[in-house]
Amino acid sequence: MVEGTVLVTGAAGGLQGKTGRRVTELLRERGVPVRAMVRTPDDRAEYLRGLGAEVVVGDFLDFQSIEKVVDGISTVYFAYPVQHGLLDATVNMAVAARNAGVKRLIDMVMLVSAPDAPTPRLRENYLSEQVFEWAGIGAAHVRATVFFENIRSLANATIASGVFMAPFGDASTVIPLVAGDDVARVAAGVLTAADVPAGNSYSVIGQVLTVREIAAAMARGLGREVAYQDVSDEVWAEAASSRINAHAVAHLSKLWATFRTRPVQYEVTDTIEKVGGRKPKTFAEFVAEEKLTFPAQGGS
Repeated sequence: MVEGTVLVTGAAGGLQGKTGRRVTELLRERGVPVRAMVRTPDDRAEYLRGLGAEVVVGDFLDFQSIEKVVDGISTVYFAYPVQHGLLDATVNMAVAARNAGVKRLIDMVMLVSAPDAPTPRLRENYLSEQVFEWAGIGAAHVRATVFFENIRSLANATIASGVFMAPFGDASTVIPLVAGDDVARVAAGVLTAADVPAGNSYSVIGQVLTVREIAAAMARGLGREVAYQDVSDEVWAEAASSRINAHAVAHLSKLWATFRTRPVQYEVTDTIEKVGGRKPKTFAEFVAEEKLTFPAQGGS
């Protein structure tokens, strides 16, 4: 069992998997003291206080801010959004955590991590991991693949018209997926495990589906027809730029192209069941549970 207080970054929850928020909930359910870092003291921060978390306002890119946030902390959950600044945030956290005597840091990263990875974010993830490991703060990594929530966001741009448009090429393209909730369960399990060797990695894939199967699952869950339509990388990027930041567009454009042009034999990992404590959620279950978060047919 973890000793002392766990710092959970991104605790308010972002636009996608909201793993920081869910990790906070899971740790508080286990009675673990949590310091929840948020960027803005809004209603989401009040919700965290209601869970019994200590809420602090912090800025990843401000070293003095991070020093204050980490002071007195034993364990850190580090989750940086898909936007510019990951390496600056990593250095700030690594130095502050080392100075504070942090014994374990778990970062939520992407499934592939290598200096020659196909997207800019994946390459930054690799460097970020090296910095955390060099800092000697017991760093280990939860490696997540595409969130169900990412697919929902992708689909919601066009699904009101009954069409799922994405640059995935043929409908037989295979996409490895996972529920944000399952990633959070694994992270909470690793944060509270009795022993986590520094440098360990926990790959998290909950389901592997073709694009055709993804569209079919949405159709069943929403109770209406959903047809898949391929679009070019350029068309998708232009449309996405009005909804997400340029860093995310650059990353996702390359990621979608990689799934389409460099197929890999993905397999569901046992990490969710062994570390997270339950079988992986399926995409069909996610759609059924989150039906109201998809636009109504003919709506927006």
